[in-house]
Amino acid sequence: MKKSKLPRRDRTVLFIAFFICAVVFGALMLKKYETRHHQPPLPAQPHQQGIRLVTLFFASPDGAGLVREGREIDSCGEPAECVHAVVAELINGPLGNLAPTLPTSTPIRTVRIVGDVAFLDLGDELVKALPGGSNSEMTAVYSIVNTIAVNFPRIKLVKLMFNGKDVETVEGHLDLREPLAPNFTLEKK
Repeated sequence: MKKSKLPRRDRTVLFIAFFICAVVFGALMLKKYETRHHQPPLPAQPHQQGIRLVTLFFASPDGAGLVREGREIDSCGEPAECVHAVVAELINGPLGNLAPTLPTSTPIRTVRIVGDVAFLDLGDELVKALPGGSNSEMTAVYSIVNTIAVNFPRIKLVKLMFNGKDVETVEGHLDLREPLAPNFTLEKK
């Protein structure tokens, strides 16, 4: 059996068809490669600039512990100014179905940061408006301490004062003479 040869014209057409297919296939592969390795840039989000995501601790609906709630606040500069803004959001109360831990009438008098300790001076309206009992005292104090510690990792301790004075306790249950470390055992999962 003898092999038949294609006429020269047919070989040229076949070569051109093969070349066109190779170019199209190569272009498709190149496009797929570029899309996979070069992600398009994210669109600019002008309203997101100057926003900071923070974590606040509020009481669970049943009051048996603390639960985290995320919140967006305006960005701030100085650490003391930022602590003030975060605690102010905590005083504003939860957005969801959680329970507030601090009376909305609580003023923030001053915030100072010395080393890894935040000194937070609140008005005594917190003491006057806080419901009685050790549970409400613990959730109020540790909602503040845990909120500050989570949002500002450099701050390890929080010293609470009321009307510029050191206090031994809020309502007789929790010793406030020394700065407090966060207590995440109160957090309900």
